[in-house]
Amino acid sequence: MSPTFASLSVRNYRIWFFGALVSNVGTWMARVAQDWLVLTELTEHSASALGIVTGLQFLPFLLLAPWAGAVVDRFPKRTLLMITQISLGLVSLVTGLLALTGVAQLWHVYILALMQGVATAFDNPARQAFVSEMVPNERLANAVSLNSASFNAGRLIGPAVAGVIIAAWGTGIALLLNAVTFGAVLLALTSLDPRALTPAPLSKGRGSIREGFDYVRGRPDLKLVMGLVFVLGTFGMNFQITMALMATKVFGKGPTEFGLLGSIMAVGSLAAALWSARRANPRLRHLLIALVAFTVSATAAALAPTYSLFALTLIPLGLAALSALTTANAMVQLRTTPAMRGRVMALYMAIFMGGTPFGSPLIGWIGDHFGARWTIGIGPLAIGLTLAAVAVYLWRHENVRVSFTRGARPHLRILSGNDVIVPEPAR
Repeated sequence: MSPTFASLSVRNYRIWFFGALVSNVGTWMARVAQDWLVLTELTEHSASALGIVTGLQFLPFLLLAPWAGAVVDRFPKRTLLMITQISLGLVSLVTGLLALTGVAQLWHVYILALMQGVATAFDNPARQAFVSEMVPNERLANAVSLNSASFNAGRLIGPAVAGVIIAAWGTGIALLLNAVTFGAVLLALTSLDPRALTPAPLSKGRGSIREGFDYVRGRPDLKLVMGLVFVLGTFGMNFQITMALMATKVFGKGPTEFGLLGSIMAVGSLAAALWSARRANPRLRHLLIALVAFTVSATAAALAPTYSLFALTLIPLGLAALSALTTANAMVQLRTTPAMRGRVMALYMAIFMGGTPFGSPLIGWIGDHFGARWTIGIGPLAIGLTLAAVAVYLWRHENVRVSFTRGARPHLRILSGNDVIVPEPAR
């Protein structure tokens, strides 16, 4: 089997992968449908309302992360995932019925978004940590990347399908179809062979939450990665808002063209996930290079004069964003002991998504007062300043030096006197 798909040779992971793929398609259909419902049916293209909905979806990540991580490490992850998937399916079912019957109001969406966020706050760290129970450690980075590939294959298919369904039958049908797709994950979870799983030791007693914080506090490498991910998630990964505003306010497009933007971005994201799957040992330099690429491509997207050029810039933007996230995720998982993985991944997800409750309303406010283009432009500005601060930190504290050699084999070298970053030379 190709190294890109090595983890699919593991039966349990293969079953999980395809079940999650079906669910991911539904998830992206629902995201487009929910955004369209808020922007065009419940408000007059209010960026602030959309920002509040997005913020409510991610607020539980910030508030519940310590408890979610402790629960994930204390109870069987397979059982916990069954509970969260049923909960998420019910939320989507109720949202779809409200939209289909025409009685949906904005406050309904606010409450359901918050409920979805609560379930997802437990689902995401359980899902991340469960991967390590299905595959051996040497294939963990590959499995993490294939998870991202599944997620972005859903992004490639889901928004385009949602655009067609919304145009033909309305947002309610798209949301109801998402509720059905959660059955694929439940079927996969019940089909796994428990004898082939390698569950991490379950934590017991009190103090497990404090142990998680203490573990991360004593790991400068994890704190650096999480800090970079926080800035990216808070200011850069607001595509749910930015693409909706660019499609409707700047270019005056309908639901089909809006849905197509998500699928176009997924081309780059899927390519990044498959490329990352071939890399067994993700390094800090990979993360930094991906963030530089994100800064450049996001700036180009903010300045794109036409819908077509904007759509084209989303391919490298998706490539850079997913490369950064996959690298950061794999770095954190590989550098964390199995017994602490649930708590650490809960903190990681809280830091990545926990800034969204503040960032999304801010992005929405910027869109209402300064224009839709600035909702994208704020991302590369914040990330660029952060990268400059990280460069100064690495230079002063880790003795990092960067050199570029031109010749028959031009390559970039990032060297550290403290052996923090020592990449292989280009071949």
